Amino acid sequence: MGGRALCWLLCLLQAGRAGGAELTFELPDSARRCFHEPLQRGLKFTLDFQVITGGHYDVDCYVEDPNGKTLYKEAKKQYDSFSHRAEVAGVYTFCFSNEFSTFSHKTVYFDFQVGDEPPILPDMNHRVTAMTQMESACVTIHEALNTVIDSQTHYRLREAQDRIRAEELNHHVSYWSVGETVLLLVVSLSQVMLLKSFFTETRATTGAVST
Repeated sequence: MGGRALCWLLCLLQAGRAGGAELTFELPDSARRCFHEPLQRGLKFTLDFQVITGGHYDVDCYVEDPNGKTLYKEAKKQYDSFSHRAEVAGVYTFCFSNEFSTFSHKTVYFDFQVGDEPPILPDMNHRVTAMTQMESACVTIHEALNTVIDSQTHYRLREAQDRIRAEELNHHVSYWSVGETVLLLVVSLSQVMLLKSFFTETRATTGAVST
């Protein structure tokens, strides 16, 4: 029984998700970045993206098929997800544009998944009998692990956003504190010089009267 459980556990750990790639990249102001992926007909792909830093945390995004047909196009999106099954074989293009911004530098994260997730159990899609309790448990654990991976990615991006916002706020507070300190010193010196001028004028007047 222990050997069988170990076997199912190894199958669970070795079962991979759909192929693809994830990337975090810099998108300068008034710039556009495009990525290309060759796909076979009938293959499903999913694009998830999110703006981590910069401006209002928005970006333009569009996806084109090999014939130049626009499959997806959205403007000034903070995050979104798009799934599609390739109707023609060829190189598909997805682009991120920051051309509408003239001074805001952006950091963008995207996850591009290609293909359907392979079954974790042999002949799972062609079975005519019910799964055993061990198999059902493996499938449940696998789905839960996928949910955990997605949640970790989401919270990692949120943590990056909050950390960068906190650092920016810290810089603004530091600059404001330095400005207030300089202003306080200037005001203090001005008051000292003003009071000193009052006493100097009084002494000069007293000496003139005595003469």
